[in-house]
Amino acid sequence: MGQWLSEKLGQPVVVDNRPGASGNVATEFVTKATPDGYSLLLSMSSNAINASLYQHLNFNFMQDTAPVASISLIPLVMDVNPAVPAKSVPEFIDYVKANPGKVNLASSGVGTPLYVAGALFKMMTGLTMLDVNYQGEAGAMPDLLGGQVQAMFGVMPASLGYIKSGQLRALAVTSKKRQELMPDVPAMDEYVPGYEASGWYGVSAPKGTPADIVQILNKQVNAGLADAGVRKRLDDLGCNVFSGAPDDFAKFVAAETDKWAKVIKFANIKVD
Repeated sequence: MGQWLSEKLGQPVVVDNRPGASGNVATEFVTKATPDGYSLLLSMSSNAINASLYQHLNFNFMQDTAPVASISLIPLVMDVNPAVPAKSVPEFIDYVKANPGKVNLASSGVGTPLYVAGALFKMMTGLTMLDVNYQGEAGAMPDLLGGQVQAMFGVMPASLGYIKSGQLRALAVTSKKRQELMPDVPAMDEYVPGYEASGWYGVSAPKGTPADIVQILNKQVNAGLADAGVRKRLDDLGCNVFSGAPDDFAKFVAAETDKWAKVIKFANIKVD
């Protein structure tokens, strides 16, 4: 998207990676930047989660940023080790209930999108599983493949190869609908009505960025999402195009923030 905007706006778009605190370092930098359209944030699902996960942030994401445009939704997939006898979500639910304390659920770390996807599943099904948290999905995958943990909500592209080779079994995708990459894998909503836990990306600007600048940026982001080349690149990354107006993005972020706040409170999720 940075390359697309650079070409269409006639100005270099520099991607400035500022890792740390699950995206909070980068987010705070943008909220404190001059609201002139030259500092933008690649906002993501972590921003909605972090709003209630972290108690002492120096910013309020929804109040201190201006929504520009949504970019994509990233579906997750519920993977299980083939040693787990369940072939479907209902069978998995029955298996966990019949084997209390024996099913471990891996995640990429407390409070990450993969973690809260699992917490939402447990909240909506009433299941109890032991959370086993790793430093990133790459750290969890070897133990899932080896059977040290039994299940994980993983990013679909990262799991796809293992699923196709039979090293993992996919029980459901976490999007509202089935995915083209795995058309035979049901959506979780088919078994747990109302369940949805996709990751997402969008563009946000500092609060106070002029509306005309926001509209120019929104127009160009949406033009990129309509371009066949950009769409193919997103498809290759396992992302679903998610376009709309700034107000649409604002409403979406508000709903996501509210949803994850309820899950975090229910699961009593805390970070140091």
